[in-house]
Amino acid sequence: MELDIIKNKVEILAPAGSFESMKAAVAAGADAVYIGGSRFGARAYADNPGEDMLLEAIDYAHLHGCRLYLTVNTLVKEKELEGLYEYLEPYYRQGLDAAIVQDMGVFSYIKEKFPDLPVHASTQMTITGPQGAGLMMELGASRIVTARELSLQEIRKIYEQTGAEIESFVHGALCYCYSGQCLFSSLIGGRSGNRGRCAQTCRLPFEVKRDGKTLNNKEERYVLSLKDLCTLDILPELVEAGIYSMKIEGRMKSPRYTAGVVSIYRKYVDLYLEKGRKGYRVEKEDRQRLLDLFDRGGQTEGYYRQHNGRDMVVMKEKPSFRQENRELYQYLDETYVEAELKEPVSGTVAVKEGEPLSLTLRFERNMRDGQMPETVEVTVAGEEAQQAKNQPVTEGKIAKQIGKTGNTPFYFRELNVEMEGNPFVPVQELNELRRRGFAALEEGIQSSFRRKIKELLPERESGASECKTAPDMSESGAEDKDGLGKGLYSLNVSVEEPEQFETVLEEGSVDGIYLDSAHFDAVLWNELANRCHHAGKRCFLVLPHIFREEAFRYFDANKELLANAGFDGAVIRAWEEIGLLKEWAGEYSQLKDLTLIMDYGIYTMNRAAEKMTAKMVSGFRHRLTLPVELNSRELEDMGCRGGELIVYGRLPMMVTAQCMKKTVDSCKKKPELLFLRDRMGKEFPVKNHCRFCYNTIYNTSPLSLLKDRHRIDGLGPESLRLNFTTENREETRAVIRAFSGSFLEGRETELPGEFTRGHLKRGIE
Repeated sequence: MELDIIKNKVEILAPAGSFESMKAAVAAGADAVYIGGSRFGARAYADNPGEDMLLEAIDYAHLHGCRLYLTVNTLVKEKELEGLYEYLEPYYRQGLDAAIVQDMGVFSYIKEKFPDLPVHASTQMTITGPQGAGLMMELGASRIVTARELSLQEIRKIYEQTGAEIESFVHGALCYCYSGQCLFSSLIGGRSGNRGRCAQTCRLPFEVKRDGKTLNNKEERYVLSLKDLCTLDILPELVEAGIYSMKIEGRMKSPRYTAGVVSIYRKYVDLYLEKGRKGYRVEKEDRQRLLDLFDRGGQTEGYYRQHNGRDMVVMKEKPSFRQENRELYQYLDETYVEAELKEPVSGTVAVKEGEPLSLTLRFERNMRDGQMPETVEVTVAGEEAQQAKNQPVTEGKIAKQIGKTGNTPFYFRELNVEMEGNPFVPVQELNELRRRGFAALEEGIQSSFRRKIKELLPERESGASECKTAPDMSESGAEDKDGLGKGLYSLNVSVEEPEQFETVLEEGSVDGIYLDSAHFDAVLWNELANRCHHAGKRCFLVLPHIFREEAFRYFDANKELLANAGFDGAVIRAWEEIGLLKEWAGEYSQLKDLTLIMDYGIYTMNRAAEKMTAKMVSGFRHRLTLPVELNSRELEDMGCRGGELIVYGRLPMMVTAQCMKKTVDSCKKKPELLFLRDRMGKEFPVKNHCRFCYNTIYNTSPLSLLKDRHRIDGLGPESLRLNFTTENREETRAVIRAFSGSFLEGRETELPGEFTRGHLKRGIE
């Protein structure tokens, strides 16, 4: 890529967990800052500013040529959505540059109520391919924040096929789980990572076991703790792959950390833009400075040039004591953290006998993102200059008094004094002229960012929760069925193993079988679907949790088999899968007859998200899987009619690009069952899905809502789902018969073993 093509096309995006961090980031050279407010942000435990301070932060950033993006990147419950308008409205009016969003209901709400506010699709949406990126852009996303696990080639493909403005992480902490969509913290302690309250469970020690034998030694127990990302050495490759915004992680870190990391990346982005690849060299001292600022156990280039690897994992506990770089800390504090930024202005003050005082101020606004510069000019008038009776005022005295800009964010680059006659002006009048001049200048600078409230749609006309009844799913193409709320359900079963399939096939109470594509090969699809139909059951193909290049190549090679397999539908787990099915339906019209089951990972925690999802799958029949992080009261608020409720199964705590087998042993490209053992002695099954190269860490105890039939009857979902992962034939049969007996026949049944009720009762923070 030629240098002139990418010049001025790179944004350094800095984290700010506080007002002080925001100022440090701007001082250190950030082009933009992302920050959370008091609500709806994915760093609930950061020192997030309140409304007044956040409004001030927006103005501060704009005055110094920076953009400010607000993190609205948590999943939002139905009743919480009602407060979104009141929360966002003042920031919108102030000139907020964009909102970073995960929840599709929030996405929809912003596009409806604040249509000219740019929306950035958060990394927590786990966008992994051009189909997902394209889908978000069709809905109105102005920027795609890619999943952190993507390679340079995958990012380049998104950029080349969609032209999306791409933001990717270049420095800071990495989650073990894909894009932070983790249930570990949620299911163990009720603190949802999807709600900004992650308990950092992945940073704890674990043993990795197989057949009762421990595979990792005592010194290498931090198998889920990834090293911090550092991409200085590959920064040119990132830019040339199509990444526009270089995002630094760290909203929980100090202003000093923010300033240090931003200043170093500023240095090397500028170096590359000036000298290109040939002149790009990273000094080892700068690598060390980054480690001095924070060291979790080394650094990694992340996933940009490798899919996974042991070298990305901390493994060993970091030393309890590290030598501090006091010299670096002092430099950062004095240069950036404690610095007071001032912008240059030019001015002309006119003091003419018998005429009003006049002060003209000119400010050249240059946004750091390369936007065309703009001159802001204001003129203010003061009191009339009187004829001097004794000693007239001098040019020097006027210049000295007007030039006192100490309590303003400006300094004079140039100040001209125009005098006529023999004027006298009191000092307080010069001070007042200066005060009003700079106040007018600030207002002039900020005015172009302000938005008028009249542009907004009235809240009462399109409130978030105006409908208190459950939506009619059939209206949007969803499946519907008689008997809702009467204890009559369809019973669907998901299987990952062949012996589970054979067992389910024999159970007459089962209506539908979901076949996991990671474990049931394409050459068997038609045969398995036919066997399901012969047994009087519907057959659905479960698409991968993560849809990346491995999955794309596999399904692209087998799309004809998919079209002709005779499936009744597909279980959708990633946005890319929607885009691909729409695309392939143009070639194979029979795919349009599929019913799409939107899995719980396609989060619909509010009705607005339901409607947005329905919009995305228009043209297909669909059914929603109810969220696993809502309690029964919250499910009732949202409405369950037409939905599918998971009532049994080991829920995935994490889906990860890492391979546990590869971390502690070696990759054999063969599915295997391992166990993670925590400090309390609990063991979590781990499966490696080699076909699509990802691992799933399951909960130690299966979810079981067998004892909650009456509560579920009150919710009235259309269908119930049993998820089988590690169960053998006998366990599979026992679970099916217990649930069919209870929910379909109304009998009291029992299941031996240890289970969890998930969030049905307690919910999440």
